[in-house]
Amino acid sequence: MHWRWRWWRRRRRPVSWTKQPPTSSVFARRDGCGRLSQPSTLWTPPRRRRRSPPTPPSSRLRPARPPCRRRGPPPPHALLLLRRHPPSLFLSNHLVNMYSKCGRLNTARKLFDEMPHRNLVSWTSLLTGYSQHGKHEDCFRLFAAMLPRHLPNEFALGSVLSSSAAAGNPSWGRQVHALACKTALHSVVTVGNALITMYSLCNDDEEEAWRVFLTTPWRNAITWNAMISGFQTRGQLGRALRLFSGMRREGPPCDHCTLVSAAASCSNLHQCRLLQSLATKTGLASRTEVATALLRAYSVAVPRKDLISWTSIIAAFTDHQEAALLLFSRLRREEGFSPDKYTFSAMVKACASSPTDRQVSALHGLITKFGLAGDLVLCNALIHTYARCGSVGPAELVFHQMPTRDVVSWNSIIKAYSLHGRGAAALRAFSAMDVHPDAATFVGLLFACSHSGMVDEGRAIFSAMATEHGVAPQLDHFACMELIGQMPMAPDPVVWSGLLGACRKHGDLRIAERAAQMLVAMAPGRSAGYVLISNMYSEQGSFRDAAPLWKGMKESGVKKVAGLSWIEVGNRVHEFSVGGHRHPQIKAILGELKLIVEKVKEIGYAPETSLVLHDIEEGLKEEQLYCHSEKLALVFGLMNAPDSQSCIKIMKNIRICMDCHRFIKLVSKCVSKKEIVVRDANRFHHFKDGVCTCGDYW
Repeated sequence: MHWRWRWWRRRRRPVSWTKQPPTSSVFARRDGCGRLSQPSTLWTPPRRRRRSPPTPPSSRLRPARPPCRRRGPPPPHALLLLRRHPPSLFLSNHLVNMYSKCGRLNTARKLFDEMPHRNLVSWTSLLTGYSQHGKHEDCFRLFAAMLPRHLPNEFALGSVLSSSAAAGNPSWGRQVHALACKTALHSVVTVGNALITMYSLCNDDEEEAWRVFLTTPWRNAITWNAMISGFQTRGQLGRALRLFSGMRREGPPCDHCTLVSAAASCSNLHQCRLLQSLATKTGLASRTEVATALLRAYSVAVPRKDLISWTSIIAAFTDHQEAALLLFSRLRREEGFSPDKYTFSAMVKACASSPTDRQVSALHGLITKFGLAGDLVLCNALIHTYARCGSVGPAELVFHQMPTRDVVSWNSIIKAYSLHGRGAAALRAFSAMDVHPDAATFVGLLFACSHSGMVDEGRAIFSAMATEHGVAPQLDHFACMELIGQMPMAPDPVVWSGLLGACRKHGDLRIAERAAQMLVAMAPGRSAGYVLISNMYSEQGSFRDAAPLWKGMKESGVKKVAGLSWIEVGNRVHEFSVGGHRHPQIKAILGELKLIVEKVKEIGYAPETSLVLHDIEEGLKEEQLYCHSEKLALVFGLMNAPDSQSCIKIMKNIRICMDCHRFIKLVSKCVSKKEIVVRDANRFHHFKDGVCTCGDYW
């Protein structure tokens, strides 16, 4: 960047930057620290000056600019000052829009006033800025000044209506409504949505919003949401739910905003349960705002708050750990109830999604304190949750201390071993079973064999299922064995996805193309088929074959799941995405990562640049690999974990890539002696002394 900066300084030497006539223009020069100073008009070209005489050698040793001078090229707006002619109307509109969106409304207004020519876009950009930043009177005043010059479009009307709603001034809104009818813009869906919101919030005429809704010819999800929210805001909960039912029958699919408004309209426990079932079915129950709205609805709808009602509410939020923990705390501290085994069972299940076992360990202590340590159901739940949190040791301890065990107990410990790549331990547990195995037992066993590379043992177990144990193979068993040709039933997307992952592991592109084709046909909204096959093309350098797949994803509206990693440090969970730009310590993390990369390169680490899905330079490929979320989470854990902590646990929402897997192995060998546990979408990886429990098979 320095050569560009020096080139730009050479270009501007003949221009006078020190003596400018005073003016009130917003196009000001910047001083050595980047502050606006010595304003000058954009429309007048800067004066020229004679070249200065050569600088004496002695003075060349002094700093050429203050220490706080910004390096690099100047900002785009400052570059416009070098032009001899004013910027075009197109550029001026973009500047007004930029300053308006950034909240610098005074700067945008001065620029707007200095424009020699303005069009409808100029007025609308400033109107939108006023509306979005709470300058409602200025917005309406500017709108009135625009009318003699331009007829408004739907964007200008929407901005003024939003200001009318936010200011609670229905008289402004009615005037704009009349103008929209005169200009035939009231039928535009965005204007209709703004009118519904305005009449709902202004509390002027209760039925006016409903009349606008009925007369709107085209309705989208925002239209329905605005009307449902309007009924809910006015306390007409029955009408809100009836309209919600109508939307389900006749309207577009509901989104998270719809569920939030509908949850606020629920008045009994039955309605809350129906709405939660719908949220789970549509995949929106995991959103924080939906979970919070449902929690509030349950709190209001429960007729009497006894232990049974509290337990039922907690059980409804087992997929949302924070909400369940909050309810459990209120149950004990505010209401004074003593939890029973059903309450503890729901809470233990809620902790299964935690990146560490801190919460489940605390619950285990409470279970022992309340004398429930020998309960069969609770012990089974503890085994499952400890294993899901990456702690197979405590799961084994609970299993061995159980006074009695049923088939669920044995299945839980076998599944725990399979998740952590301990196939031999799973087989030993199966041999020691004192109850008859069921279909779930063999799913765990086959899963353990597939994750440990025990092919012969897996085939023997699959063959003995029906002949020795009387358990007929089902879809899940065939999925573990990847025997699609021998399946008596049609394979589902899970089976094709497993086969596609195996093809990538072994580099079989021919079968992978067939599996990807079937997976996309059966689950067109999932990105797994597109991503896995395009990854295989990219790894082999066939970027031309991968490009149509990404284009097809974009045209079909399918989005790739973003890779995220979580790590708990200091009783707080930190989230990392690719690049980690949102984390406050990202600069320190990247600095430490650079040092660690140099260390692991000394013992043989080489970035797997073939995994990068874009045909770019090798250096850029390496930079992309270094910024994977699990690498950033690992470095953050190494920087902040206390010396007494023997294990660093990381949770990832998708499968760990081969480059990160090899990187973490080498880190566990030469950088840190702590055990590193990574839980990805498929299994657990335990890294210690340069070795992973998966045996590089996952």
